[in-house]
Amino acid sequence: MKTKILLTGGKGFFCSRFADYYKDRYDILAAGRDVLDITDKESVDRCIGEFKPDIIIHAGAIAVTDYCNQHPDIAHRINVEASVDIARAAKKNGSKLVFISSEQVFNGNRNPGPFKEDDEAVPNTVYGENKLEAEGLLKEILEELWIVRFTWLFGMPERGKNMSNGILWETMTKLMKQEKIVASKREFRGMTDVYEMVENFPKLFDLPYGTYHLGAPNDESRYEVVKGILCELGLGDRIDQFLEEDTVKYQDKNRDVRLDVSKAEACGMKWSVTSEALKKCIQEYGIRL
Repeated sequence: MKTKILLTGGKGFFCSRFADYYKDRYDILAAGRDVLDITDKESVDRCIGEFKPDIIIHAGAIAVTDYCNQHPDIAHRINVEASVDIARAAKKNGSKLVFISSEQVFNGNRNPGPFKEDDEAVPNTVYGENKLEAEGLLKEILEELWIVRFTWLFGMPERGKNMSNGILWETMTKLMKQEKIVASKREFRGMTDVYEMVENFPKLFDLPYGTYHLGAPNDESRYEVVKGILCELGLGDRIDQFLEEDTVKYQDKNRDVRLDVSKAEACGMKWSVTSEALKKCIQEYGIRL
């Protein structure tokens, strides 16, 4: 019998690709809002009780930083309270839970990354605060819990799958609109091909419960990453035309939310560094401008 997996936020960027990639390996319910309203406790209890998943991957969230900052009550209801309802339903049903958290829990740290799983997290956005609060609350409810902090995912549009504004598509969109790309030399974060995340993810199910950092290591600034994308797209001789340094953001301190993924690597997961992952993705799609 196939393992039954329920995906909240099932139509989102990561989950839509996970569901399609593993449709023959697992019995998957990729639940969008039409099937599961995570803000409705009755809907949560009903969906989990009827499907009876072995594993719940809880990816449903509001992840837009500015929106969360502007609407903290809504963000808390969706990112924290709904997560608690899902954890309680998982416990009642005997389901294991994977909670998708974020690198943003380290957004306010003054010390530089990469950060390990047990490093102190100091969020300074509502979204990061929500995720860290939810992590703590879920630990009090469930023992069969994996907390997974993602790096920033990127990928290309695909028919029938939701899209996210990752670094690659963001850069290409700016180019198509003939807009200048403004990027900081003081911002550092991992940027991961969504399919590397999808391919590595099932290894988590065989690991001890706990917190794991997943995604690409990266030592380059956002400016350097965008420059690399432009070069790979065939625009290396026109960098100054398309790319400008951001001299406004992060002048008081670097933004460094890189994750140390050595724990996951020691468990058999393999990640390309960000520059190599971007190069591979661009070559796979045959993009040259």
